[in-house]
Amino acid sequence: MRSPAPSPEAAPRAHSLALARLSRSYGPIRAVDDVSLDIPSGEFLTLLGPSGSGKTTLLMMIAGFVTPTAGRIAVDGRDVTAMPPEKRNFGMVFQGYALFPHMTVAENIAYPLRVRGLGRAEIAAKVAAAIARVRLDGFDDRRPRQLSGGQQQRVAVARALVFDPDIVLFDEPLGALDRQLRAEMQLELKTLHRDLGATFILVTHDQDEALSMADRVAVMERGRLVQAGAPDQLYERPRNRFVAEFLGKSNCLALRMAGRDGASIRLESAGASVLHHGPETPAPGRAVLLALRPEKLRVSAQEPRELANRVPGRILDIAYLGATRQVVVETDAFGPLTATGFAWEAAPDLGLGATAWVSWAPEATVLIEDEADTQAAREH
Repeated sequence: MRSPAPSPEAAPRAHSLALARLSRSYGPIRAVDDVSLDIPSGEFLTLLGPSGSGKTTLLMMIAGFVTPTAGRIAVDGRDVTAMPPEKRNFGMVFQGYALFPHMTVAENIAYPLRVRGLGRAEIAAKVAAAIARVRLDGFDDRRPRQLSGGQQQRVAVARALVFDPDIVLFDEPLGALDRQLRAEMQLELKTLHRDLGATFILVTHDQDEALSMADRVAVMERGRLVQAGAPDQLYERPRNRFVAEFLGKSNCLALRMAGRDGASIRLESAGASVLHHGPETPAPGRAVLLALRPEKLRVSAQEPRELANRVPGRILDIAYLGATRQVVVETDAFGPLTATGFAWEAAPDLGLGATAWVSWAPEATVLIEDEADTQAAREH
């Protein structure tokens, strides 16, 4: 059962964070490259990216464990760039939890309060409230080795929250948990955030985790902030191929601008003609990329003449995924296209090697940036 929300008096006041042109270099390598980002008070922000994208280095700079090569970090407008970690009043949940093995649950949670010199009675009251908040009543005297992974994670969260931090930072906090427990803890962290109203910043490489938990997602690649926005905005309107393919699966179609067709633009590739409905009007003959999510594709045995965009192909692979089924169709115009749909809707006459039609609506595609053009613009 969920613990009751704390009273407004007990909840910490949320704080804003501003990163201005933050960079960190290690010799010739720029682990974080000119990142600027404003995080409003009370937001749940996720830093998302693959290994080596700079997300953890950025979090460590925010925490104060890594010194920026350049740039500024401010909390509520106050510069904290040169401030040591212990002075920032930030809560931190590490990937491995970093619990003291010789201490009990209560002692682990009390540790940051003892460091701050609080009295015994106040520490006891705050620890009891923190234990109740993460639903660990009765576990006060247990040591970390006597706890499950999920329980250890709750202790780490309670320790990070017990001193009412200005901002709470999470470094891959769910990475060691199995799939079911991860889903449960995702919900618990979202509930805690909603109840507390504090500012949360979480690092993850898990796309589903980022989409399901955050108010806003900041996608990083090669040390740079590529795109930031609400989860649905990033998923439906990715800026470039990296975001489209990293944040969920996506088919990317290479075409050339042929002209306008009413409210849509007409694009061509290898004899195929495609309509895209959007505000863009590329120059005639210009190469463009379209992103097309697998769930927006339809695969059928018969040609669907009611849809403007349709290409023939041959089924290369079929994967049953429980609720959904994934079908890969090889096409002459675009190579392999991946489509997903509800498994119970699958046509029985579509098997491996069968001829099939792949179709989609003009509104289903998103025009995205070409990485080569983006890189050239950065260099200039």
